[in-house]
Formats: sequence, structure tokens, C-alpha cells
Amino acid sequence: MLKNIGLVWLKDDFRIKKNLALIEATKNHDQVVAFFLYKKRKFENQEAQGWWVSQSLKEFKKRLFELNINLEVLKTESYKAFFQKLFCRKNFSIYWNKTYEPNYIKFDNFLSKNFKDKGINYTIFKGNILNEYEEVKKNDGTPFKVFTPFWRVSEKYYNEKIPSKEKKISKCKKKISFFSNTISEDEIKPKKNWFNKFEKFWIPNEENALKELKIFLKERVEDYSEARNFPNVIGTSKLSPYIKHGQIHVQTIMDECYKIKKKGISKFLAEIGWREFNHSLINHFPHMLKGNYSKKFDNFPWQKNLKYLSAWKKGLTGYPIVDAGMRELYSTGWMHNRVRMIVGSFLVKHLLINWVEGEKYFKNLLLDYNQANNVSGWQWVAGCGADAAPYFRIF
Repeated sequence: MLKNIGLVWLKDDFRIKKNLALIEATKNHDQVVAFFLYKKRKFENQEAQGWWVSQSLKEFKKRLFELNINLEVLKTESYKAFFQKLFCRKNFSIYWNKTYEPNYIKFDNFLSKNFKDKGINYTIFKGNILNEYEEVKKNDGTPFKVFTPFWRVSEKYYNEKIPSKEKKISKCKKKISFFSNTISEDEIKPKKNWFNKFEKFWIPNEENALKELKIFLKERVEDYSEARNFPNVIGTSKLSPYIKHGQIHVQTIMDECYKIKKKGISKFLAEIGWREFNHSLINHFPHMLKGNYSKKFDNFPWQKNLKYLSAWKKGLTGYPIVDAGMRELYSTGWMHNRVRMIVGSFLVKHLLINWVEGEKYFKNLLLDYNQANNVSGWQWVAGCGADAAPYFRIF
């Protein structure tokens, strides 16, 4: 047992189960402090997630309190500025789980070099993913660009791994504080109060994520292959916000699904596969985060029509299914996947407005916003992404 303090940097991993960074910290230290960095600029264009993160921190703080772990929330202008100050402190080791976005991966390299140079113990763990994106490649060593062969290889690779013994978090001896100038979680909430409606639909914590998975597998997965196609039916799992914020690990979902033999399981797990594929894409082809994956679309004659764009955002286009979807998004922070395809197709193929505008709006209002899924999804609909629907396909 190390005598110094164990720090755990939380980002999108508000869970006890399969939280490798927390587990290792409590194994090595009697005193552990978890911390979350609130970067105001980030949430200025991810307002809905400001509500989810604020609620998640409150809920997770209670769970960690029972384990004698303090969760401290700190405000910073940049991650780099925060860690530059932390490099000057001593008597701690630090742990965190990976976030699979190019900027975070690059920042992990920056932190690794600096912690090593300062002689500070650090450990980075696998995050909320089945396989590291570098592990799944074609026979020639190049990354997949088509989903079906990717998922076939990826699922096989995951299943052939020797399962590791489930580790659990240990209770710490004493709760301590480490940082000064902490802030309240409420400061992260968006300034608009439209998010009050969200509380009718969501309980952002790990317990509810596990409960929703259990209900879905018991009551809905058998009909999932068909039911997921109808927005008027509660046929999907609605786990996406919990997955995004790490309140449930995708490995937990896979493992629970493999325990039951029901029709619909393979189709449901393919959705986890798309998430894996999208993370692989943005890390192997990061240019798609700033523009089209397919350069052939770079000179597409998009229309700039603020009137039409505004009507689309407000659900006032006059097309009932489009308007219903956009209003559902504003009211609940979520939209049925089939409707996402419809409203996306309407924006780019009827109104001829650049998919970037839709991606930006979804980013601000989706509780389950995930960089890989959102960018890849919009490019898939527009026809300019990897393994995309043909540009002339209308949903």
C-alpha cells in the first residue's frame, strides 16, 4: 500500500463497476480523491450535457462518499493549465481512464511525458470500449473502412480474450480533501432552464443504467430487430446517455447480453459495434472531425439558408415526422435513432444545408452526444462518411 494520496481524474466514467482507474487507486492507497475538471467553454456548445454531468456528479459524489472518497469539482480554462500547476505538487500518484478522441489521446501523451519527467507515478487505463482501436485491423495492418467486416473481426477478437477476474473498489480508510477552490456541481448546469423537463425522463446514475439494461433485456430485446424501426414504439434501450457518460461500461452490456439466448441480441450488439467502429474511424482518420471523410464532397454546393435552418431547429418545417423529432430532442435531450436519420436526411438532402450545421445543433442538445457517433452519423446520412449511405439515398 502506497503512503501517498491517490488521485483519480474523472471525465466520462461515473461508475463503480469496471472503473479500472478507481479500482487500482483504492487498491494502492488508503486515501483517494477523485476530481472532475469543468471547462466552461466546452459546455457552452454542449448545454444539455451540462445538466447531465451536473446531476451525475451529485449522484456519484454520494456513492463515493460511502467509500470514503471525496469527489472534488474544479473549474479551469484549460486542462493543460490545470495540470501545469499539478506537476509542481508532490506526494500523490494519479490514475485515469482513456477517452477515445484524438485530442484526449494526444493529451494523454503530453501528461505521460510530464509526469514521467517529474517522477510522479501515473497509470492510464482502458476506457469505455471493448477493444483498443489499434487492436482491430485488416490482415494487411490497415484500419477498416467498412462496418460489417470490422464488427465481425472486432467481436471475434473480444470474445477470444481471456476474461479477467472482476475487480472491485475497496473502501478507503479516511476521506480527505486535496484541492482548494472547488465549485458546486450546479455551476455546470446551463443558464437556460429548459433542461428542467429532462428530470421527467432521466435519472443520471449508474444504478439506473443497470436497471434500464435489465428491463430492456427482459422485456424488449426479443422484438428489438423490428421494434427499433418504429419511433412510436418503446423498442430501443435508451442506454446511450449512460454509455456516453460512463455510467455503464459497454463490456457490462456485452457480458449481460451473452448470458441470454434471445432473438434480437445480435442486432442490438451491432449497435455497440457501430460505436466501436466510429471510434476507430475518428482516431485513424481524424481529418473527418474537421470536414468530410470523403474529400469528393469538399466542393459540394451547400445552401446557406438561415430561415430554413431555424425552422428545422425549432420543429417548424411543416413535415410532421421531422418536427416531432426536433421537438422531442429539445424536450427530452434524446431522439429516436430512426428519426435522427430522417431529420438528418431532411436537412442535407431536402434543404441542402451542410451536415456540419446539424452536427453542431445535435452536439448542443443531445444528452448522449459523443464526438465519434455524432460526426460519423451525420456523415453517414449525408453520404460523405466511411461506409456511408449513398449520397442519393433519402430517409
